Amino acid sequence: MATLAIETSTAHGSVAVSLDREVIFHEKFTSERRHSAALFAALERARGQVPRIQRIAVGLGPGSYAGVRIAIAVGLGMELALGATLVGIPSIATLETKAPGYLFAGDARQERFYFAVVDSGVCIEGPLLASEDEVRSAVDRFSTWPFYSNEKLEAFPTGQVALPSAAVLARLASEERGIVQIGDLEPLYLREPSITHPSSAPLRPPTFR
Repeated sequence: MATLAIETSTAHGSVAVSLDREVIFHEKFTSERRHSAALFAALERARGQVPRIQRIAVGLGPGSYAGVRIAIAVGLGMELALGATLVGIPSIATLETKAPGYLFAGDARQERFYFAVVDSGVCIEGPLLASEDEVRSAVDRFSTWPFYSNEKLEAFPTGQVALPSAAVLARLASEERGIVQIGDLEPLYLREPSITHPSSAPLRPPTFR
């Protein structure tokens, strides 16, 4: 079975194709603002690697909301056009690392982090939104496991930088590991809701942004 993988949750995107669990194509590209042009060029080259794509795998984040939405939109379109199965896997489970198990934290702003514990391509904890203290507690619990982020974090200076990879995503999907969504995909968007109440009017249901 041929699997096409699309990963655009960071500024460093990639596309890969696996055939019978072997990655036969992997192309990386960088786009700080949008992935559209580079992504479609890579997809055209990827589709030429095999006669037919039977499965499409998308990295769901957390990460760039716009980037993940682009990947999902492309995946949905190709699902309809090719009659392929569409699956989603957390991007943080697809890091380019040889470590079988690791911890990951990314900057979610407002002194919060999106966090996960990953074992063999499966998130055994998270993805979830965590405070600095909660991340440190998990680091203590998994003290022998490597700790990664997709950028240098001031709060965790010893963390190593590692990026999501479409090649890893394709391999996981072909092995049917780490899949959290099938079909109608949604980004893993972990921002906390902002809850406000009017000061002088009677209480009303909270407003979520």
